[in-house]
Amino acid sequence: MQEAGTKKYSQQRQAAVRAAAAVFAEKGFHGAGTKDIAERMGIKQGSLYYYFKSKEEALGEVCLYGIQEYVEHMATIADGEQPFEAKLVATVTSHLSSYRERNEALKVYNDERLYLPKARRSRLKELGSDYRQRLEGIFEEGKANGAVRQSVDCHFAAQAVIGMCNAWGDLIVRDPDLDLFMVIQKCTDLLINGFTKKP
Repeated sequence: MQEAGTKKYSQQRQAAVRAAAAVFAEKGFHGAGTKDIAERMGIKQGSLYYYFKSKEEALGEVCLYGIQEYVEHMATIADGEQPFEAKLVATVTSHLSSYRERNEALKVYNDERLYLPKARRSRLKELGSDYRQRLEGIFEEGKANGAVRQSVDCHFAAQAVIGMCNAWGDLIVRDPDLDLFMVIQKCTDLLINGFTKKP
C-alpha cells in the first residue's frame, strides 16, 4: 500500500515539475510565482508546498528534469561501438528529440538556470560538463580512427554541436508543428558533409 502511495506521489510531483516548467518557460523565473504554478496544476497555492518548498526549488527540479535523461542518453551513445558518423547522428537525434519530449523543461534549463544559487547550479554544471566531455570524446575517437580531420579542435566541435542543437531546440519548443525529423536530418547533413562542394 505504501508503494502505491509513493508511486502516486511521484506521478503528482512529476506533474508539478511539468507545470512549473510550463510556467517558467512562459513567464521566466522572475515573472512567475508559485501561485501561477498551482493554478496551472489546478490546486491551491498552499498545496504546492507538498511538492516544492520554494519557487527556487521548483526551478532546480525543472532544470534537473530537463537535462538528466538526455545526459544519460549521451553516456549510452558515447560508450557504444558505432562508428563516428552513427554516434554523431545519434547525438543530434537524442538532443533535439529531448526538446520535443521535455520541451519546456529543457528550454528553462537553457534560459533560467543561472538564477539558481551556486550550490544548486553545481549538480547541473556537472551534468552539462559530463555531456560535453562525452561528446568531445566522440570527436577524439573519430580523430583517432581517421573519421575526423586531425586539425579539428574537439572541444570547439562539441560546443558547436551543442550550440546548434540548443538553437534549433528553442525553435522546436516554440513551434510544435516543426518537422523534427527534417531538422535532425538537415543538422546532421550539415555537420557531416559541411557547406562546400566536395571535389
